[in-house]
Amino acid sequence: MKFLVESGGAEGNAGPSYRNVLAKDTGLLQSPPGVDCLWDLFRASVEKYPSNPMLGHRPVVDGKAGDYAWMTYREVCDVVIKLAAAMSNSGVKQACNALGVCCVPLYDTLGANAVEFITCHAELLIAFVEEKKIGELLKTCHATSKHLKTIVSLGGVTNDQKEEAKNHGLSIFSWEEFLITGGGEPVDLPEKKKSDICTIMYTSGTTGDPKGVMISNESLLINLAGADSVVQSIGEPFDQDDVYLSYLPLAHVFDRMFEEVFISHGSRIGFWRGDVKLLVDDIAALRPTVFCAVPRVLDRIYSGLTTKISAGGILKKTLFNLGYKMKLDSMKKGIKHEKASPFFDKLVFSKVKERLGGKIRIIVSGGAPLAVAIEEFLRVVTCAHVVQGYGLTETCAGSFAAIPNEFSMAGTVGPPVPHIDVRLESVSEMGYDALASIPRGEVCVKGSVLFSGYYKREDLTQEVLTDGWFHTGDVGEWQPNGALKIIDRKKNIFKLSQGEYVAVENLENIYGVLPEIDSIWVYGNSFESFLIAVINPNQQALENWAGQNGITGNLEELCENAKTKEHFIAELAKAAKEKKLKGFEFVRAVHLDAVPFDMERDLITPTYKKKRPQMLKYYQGAIDALYKSSK
Repeated sequence: MKFLVESGGAEGNAGPSYRNVLAKDTGLLQSPPGVDCLWDLFRASVEKYPSNPMLGHRPVVDGKAGDYAWMTYREVCDVVIKLAAAMSNSGVKQACNALGVCCVPLYDTLGANAVEFITCHAELLIAFVEEKKIGELLKTCHATSKHLKTIVSLGGVTNDQKEEAKNHGLSIFSWEEFLITGGGEPVDLPEKKKSDICTIMYTSGTTGDPKGVMISNESLLINLAGADSVVQSIGEPFDQDDVYLSYLPLAHVFDRMFEEVFISHGSRIGFWRGDVKLLVDDIAALRPTVFCAVPRVLDRIYSGLTTKISAGGILKKTLFNLGYKMKLDSMKKGIKHEKASPFFDKLVFSKVKERLGGKIRIIVSGGAPLAVAIEEFLRVVTCAHVVQGYGLTETCAGSFAAIPNEFSMAGTVGPPVPHIDVRLESVSEMGYDALASIPRGEVCVKGSVLFSGYYKREDLTQEVLTDGWFHTGDVGEWQPNGALKIIDRKKNIFKLSQGEYVAVENLENIYGVLPEIDSIWVYGNSFESFLIAVINPNQQALENWAGQNGITGNLEELCENAKTKEHFIAELAKAAKEKKLKGFEFVRAVHLDAVPFDMERDLITPTYKKKRPQMLKYYQGAIDALYKSSK
């Protein structure tokens, strides 16, 4: 395989192990010498780029967002030193890189139960909280105050909040008040080691309590070196001129890792305003060079661009379609995107690039599979490298990354990065054979970059780690060129009443590319013989179809309309036939929900993965009605 070398033979039900060809002669990439922690990288950037803008946000005045305002690396460092002194004076000897012990991020969207669980499980002493989230944290204090002693608002604090905190025996400070408690004196920063746990990141999880993933300094440093190695190998190295948009949760390892990468290069990091509807506007204002996204956001961008193109005149549409076909054909022949069609890039696609700020050179998609049609579209029209990556919190984010301008890698997550070994293990109950001519099986990863275990859960650690191999739970398929394609999830399989097994994620990926669908959850169980689905329809596509067919009503009314449901079932059947699905894989009935799957109803994780048990509980009434009416 072109981009892989074999690093070990097949064993039992496991296929051979492979590593990136870049590691063929040098061995797996290790952490850089002389650097023991992320604090070392940050201090080096402060010394090298003190006046470079580092962190930016858009001030909003009278409801109108202005240009990005920036703090330099030196200014950020000064605040960090004050913060370290304040934390040290408060008796806390943990929680940030400067003080050398671990921080525990809290998802603000996990709900009170998860916040309470994490605070108690990790025995947190101090919590830094967004001003508008203080009330939610205080609601947990009946249980968390046995550990939690200090709350610091990232903004202000009201008198009522101070009184409530006092009643629970807690100290609470505004951001400015807390910084003053450091006394302005320098604090002695402890020596850090690579083996120290830097952070415990609780996975949002689709079932059960969150698991605390312990990540060491060494793991993080190796991953940063891996990211640099990959972009250098393709001639697109990161540098101080890069601009990165941060909008994914910082409590999630995907965004955390990329921010650390850009901090190490003295680059800019601009934060969004927190509203997905304003994201494209923030992109245009920041003009990022690198954009990391989850498929759901890229789906939105794709829908917005295709809608705008469709609304154009016949001449514009004809010109776009001609340019798109010519450039796509050239790229499929192996011509680099920047040379595939310079004429149409300038005439047509430069306008698309400008909508995304005009400077984007790399778009990385992760967190879930990106539909091939959307990846191909974005590769053509954005005039940027568009690649998929793959990794988990336990593998410290990026474990695979597709190679730009290798068009055959569209729809895959590419080869492994140069600091891990990878193998597939057969999953016989799902029919996946890692030793077959087309190897398919559970993706297993090995290397120094792996997590140090689940905090206080050695039993769960042993379930996923065997002889150094971490079992991801994802099912992959090796491609002839050495890229990996994620095709299934080991646990997302169920049996219908006639005994047929259904790999549900594969079906959702097939059905989910329909333009009429924003999101889909396919469901079945062993007591029923057919599948049903809950669908979030694309509003514009649905309203256009309704107008063409003389059907009136608002979105909620259209979702309840019997003809609308018949239309969706017909479109799903058409897609199933095109993909040659088996009869039991067809969706026979649908429930349309006008409200997108969201975290407020606990239906998805902060990285937009479906929480299937919670979805079943929430939609149980609709599911029962569908099965009853379809018999």
